[in-house]
Amino acid sequence: MPTSSASTTDAAKPAASGGVQSLERAFDLLERMADAGGEVGLSELSASSGLPLPTIHRLMRTLVACGYVRQQPNRRYALGPRLIRLGESASRLLGTWARPYLARLVEETGETANMALLDGDEIVYVAQVPSKHSMRMFTEVGRRVLPHSTGVGKALLAHTPAEEVRALLARTGMPAATEKTITTPDGFLDALVAVRETGYAVDDNEQEIGVRCLAVPVPDSPTAAAISISGPAGRVTEAATEKIVPILQQVARELSAALANTAGNGNGHG
Repeated sequence: MPTSSASTTDAAKPAASGGVQSLERAFDLLERMADAGGEVGLSELSASSGLPLPTIHRLMRTLVACGYVRQQPNRRYALGPRLIRLGESASRLLGTWARPYLARLVEETGETANMALLDGDEIVYVAQVPSKHSMRMFTEVGRRVLPHSTGVGKALLAHTPAEEVRALLARTGMPAATEKTITTPDGFLDALVAVRETGYAVDDNEQEIGVRCLAVPVPDSPTAAAISISGPAGRVTEAATEKIVPILQQVARELSAALANTAGNGNGHG
């Protein structure tokens, strides 16, 4: 709960959308902290949010008391560990909401369908519906991989500024999973250009020999997400790609609309 000083000022004041203004401001500050890499100073938050320092200080004090933010020894503020539990629960729910859409992908393409998010510098798989074929791909939900060797990684990073992509690749390195893995930043950036031009990403034996994967981003997802199908290279051929990609894109649009309705509930932030 907010402190008494906060509750007598902006905590009880209704926001323009009918919500509580201090609550909206607190979540806005948390998102700004995440955008800044998870750790910021009050003056940076004030400059980016336009809120006065006393207001920010009051809100941050409340978030610290609740465990959602912690104050570092250098007086800067960092996102707190209690957010991890919320994030893990939310990503599990995201996977649950996505499953019917992934099941439809399996039905229409015959191949295993996946959903993945970008978590920090890694790709994490949050949902999967396996193919009914006896020879099929299987990725454990919760598995983490590096973006440069996956179709979902390319789909998720396709619209990220080139300098940010280069910085990520510098942090992770670009180890070769197979002899077909892209191992240079320029090569990966060229692949992202292809994703932007075609509207889909391909992992052609780059993560595992004998496996091809096709992926598309989920447009306007509350958190960056991508869906994909994966199968043996002998089945996921160029000819199959022409049929599968439009289905992937259609399902991604429908999933996007469903997530916007679930997340937004008409509050204007969907």
